[in-house]
Amino acid sequence: MVVRLVVLDYGSGNLRSAERALARVGAEVTVTSDYDAALEADGLVVPGVGAFAACMAGLTGVQGDRLIARRLSAGRPVLGICVGMQILFEEGVEHGVHTKGCGEWPGTVERLDAPVLPHMGWNTVDAPEGSVLFAGLPSDTRFYFVHSYGVRDWQLNVGPGFTDPLVTWTEHGVPFVSAVENGALTATQFHPEKSGDAGATLLENWIGTLK
Repeated sequence: MVVRLVVLDYGSGNLRSAERALARVGAEVTVTSDYDAALEADGLVVPGVGAFAACMAGLTGVQGDRLIARRLSAGRPVLGICVGMQILFEEGVEHGVHTKGCGEWPGTVERLDAPVLPHMGWNTVDAPEGSVLFAGLPSDTRFYFVHSYGVRDWQLNVGPGFTDPLVTWTEHGVPFVSAVENGALTATQFHPEKSGDAGATLLENWIGTLK
């Protein structure tokens, strides 16, 4: 079975590098802002680089926030990458400016408290037991990060009888959320498309959940 993916083009993100990385692991990939095509794809990938506010403006300009919500309400998978992960939270705060996010998860994207920013380069992650995203990867595997902002406080716990999201953490000055696996919604703060073989394995693992 060939998995059909759409990389959402909303004026932000490493679209072509994401396209190449996903094609490398066997997916059929289209880069587009077309709402219907993105709605019907087996999986939707939402990349993002730059400022939170600019990404949200671009996303809403192509109805991407509505698209993500509709897909998730139908249990259809979405993968957010870097700022494409950050915009899934309630809000982002940059230079004192508060910008509303998609609100799929509670929490605020804020500046990391670290001696060196941006956090740029390779770092390890602390993945939870049972993670599908990091299956088959050693605990010392490194992924490529480029960011100055992140989620430092995970706020969603769904309670008895439900499955809590699997949250992966990384440390740069302070701990921050570096990946989330939450049913149909998956996201990484790092760039799997820039993370070599480790990133390819992670993308393969995600695609494997779509089949």
